Amino acid sequence: MSQASRLGVGVIGAGRVGPVIGAALAGAGHALTGITSGSDPDRVEAVLPGVPVLPADEIVRRSELVVLAVPHAELPAVVSGLAELGAWQVGQLVLHTDPGYGVEMLAPAASRGAIPLAVHPAISFTGTSIDLRQLAGAFAAVTAPAAVLPIAQALAVELGCEPVVIAEADRALYGEAIATASEFSASIVRQAAGLLQGTGVEEPGRFLASLLHSTIEQALIDPYIED
Repeated sequence: MSQASRLGVGVIGAGRVGPVIGAALAGAGHALTGITSGSDPDRVEAVLPGVPVLPADEIVRRSELVVLAVPHAELPAVVSGLAELGAWQVGQLVLHTDPGYGVEMLAPAASRGAIPLAVHPAISFTGTSIDLRQLAGAFAAVTAPAAVLPIAQALAVELGCEPVVIAEADRALYGEAIATASEFSASIVRQAAGLLQGTGVEEPGRFLASLLHSTIEQALIDPYIED
């Protein structure tokens, strides 16, 4: 996006994802209008110092781009609830970061003239400034109506990511792939660390780090090759 298209960005969702997305967009030159309250205000303040904490409907009222970074199960209710309040505005960009949804889930906002975008950065968020470095060079799954797909792609690039277009019909499958990679890898690491701890290894995580990194890198060279 050019300097002429800087946006007022509001963030709904103050967990691990929302503040980092807000910080990345602020780093790209956009102005942050506010963020909703969260359970860890000190962490949010560390990532977004001085950004106003506001109710969701007020953030929508103030913003040209609304970032929705709330849990998967809560996202539809947030979108429809704000629609019932008459909060969504014509021409306003609405971007969610959930891997499992495309833009159809944003229909209540789109029906009121908002522009729906789905951008999922494929990293494991910590909710700290470390994530800003992780975003640089990461991929982001982008789903949007054809006419506004370039906007979604440009926002992914501004986050530091390389955009990869995922069709609306494939978004659920994409979400399943992300969940499989995240949940299974975390589970396996915890299991292996527990076994090592049982052998007397005091720092099993550090012990496993090099092994896991090299194993994953080898698996990613060609995931279809078996030993």
